Amino acid sequence: MNQGFLGTGSESIGALSTKSPEILAVSDLLRRVTSALERQFPLLRVRGEISNLSLASSGHVYFSLKDRQAQMRCVMFRAKAHNLAFRPKEGDLVDVLAQLSVYEPRGDLQLQIEQMRPAGQGDLQLQFLRLKQKLQAEGLFDQARKRTPAALPKAIGVITSLQAAALRDVLATLAQRMPSMPVVIYPASVQGVGAPQSLIEALRLANARCECDVLLLVRGGGSIEDLWAFNDEALARSIAASELPVIAGIGHESDVTIADFAADLRAPTPTAAAIEACPTRQSLERQCQQLAQAMALAWQACLRRFEQQIDYLSRRIKAPSQRLQDRAEALRRLSLRLRPPGLDRLVQRLDAQSQALRLALEKAMRSRENTLANFASQLSLLSPERVLERGYALVLNDEGHVVSDASALKAGDLLDLRLAKGAVEVLVQARHGVLEGQ
Repeated sequence: MNQGFLGTGSESIGALSTKSPEILAVSDLLRRVTSALERQFPLLRVRGEISNLSLASSGHVYFSLKDRQAQMRCVMFRAKAHNLAFRPKEGDLVDVLAQLSVYEPRGDLQLQIEQMRPAGQGDLQLQFLRLKQKLQAEGLFDQARKRTPAALPKAIGVITSLQAAALRDVLATLAQRMPSMPVVIYPASVQGVGAPQSLIEALRLANARCECDVLLLVRGGGSIEDLWAFNDEALARSIAASELPVIAGIGHESDVTIADFAADLRAPTPTAAAIEACPTRQSLERQCQQLAQAMALAWQACLRRFEQQIDYLSRRIKAPSQRLQDRAEALRRLSLRLRPPGLDRLVQRLDAQSQALRLALEKAMRSRENTLANFASQLSLLSPERVLERGYALVLNDEGHVVSDASALKAGDLLDLRLAKGAVEVLVQARHGVLEGQ
């Protein structure tokens, strides 16, 4: 077998080892084929007859498209099939917008359907899809930027044609649901070449006048051509930029336009848009009753919690005298626990010893006071002042020293004589002979 694959000679073996292409797994090959097909055929428009139609429980739709010479397998996944405006059946001639791909588990070539419509609707659906993809990529349809209309608006604005049957339906629905609701009509053309600009001007006027809380953009059903004004890019951007929330109710439930995606809320019909914008008086009364009941239940529950808290606190509250007695008893028990055995005897001994010490100190103090008095009496007898009282004087020189020798003096010295009472200053004029004889 290997020799058959490689060749029959050494030349073949050498050629394979130096020039052979990359060896691919089957799955790798199919992925490369799929990638090449998607690049070569980005989106195809194909017309054919439906056969072998199968609606799977998963929501996917499987079928074949055929003509007189050939057929091809097709798959339409649930997310795309959910937006179909008609129910396909065997034998239908349809136009599809599809991506050519490969079903790798079997290696089958297939069409992955993005859009499908009965044959003969022209290029409008393709234009619709391209514009939708463009605006969606810009985030114009993001749910995060959309607002919820007021639950009870003060006034409702309606943008539509004055001759439209949709206007009559909306007004009749609003009058039935809440006759007192003010309604402001902003006339605009809803079909034809000038319709998109007319709708844009009505939107601008409603936002400038700011007379209402929500806008209804409505139109009755019709063909895709009749509704094409609502697939305008400028209109979609004006809806997204509106300061007032916009509810779109365009056509029938199966009709989908770009304006539906740009609006804050999409209703399947004009009547449904009026229902979304305006609650009934009965529903408001029911809501008020429900809120009143909820408030009453919440208040009762709150009262019960307060009553339980009061009961709990009342059981814990005691009279002040009782609390004092409890505290005194607790203090007595603690003091008994804190005093060690024999503490009373130790306290008595300490009291006796402190009394004895105090008596000994008092006795010692009295003895010291007597001794001190004796010493003071003796000192008083030896005091120079007692000598001065007997008529003697204390002689001090100018330096304050005691003079006891007359030879230390000379004429002209100034002396200070301290007497028992007072002092005098004297001037030495001469020394006595006794002093000289000495």
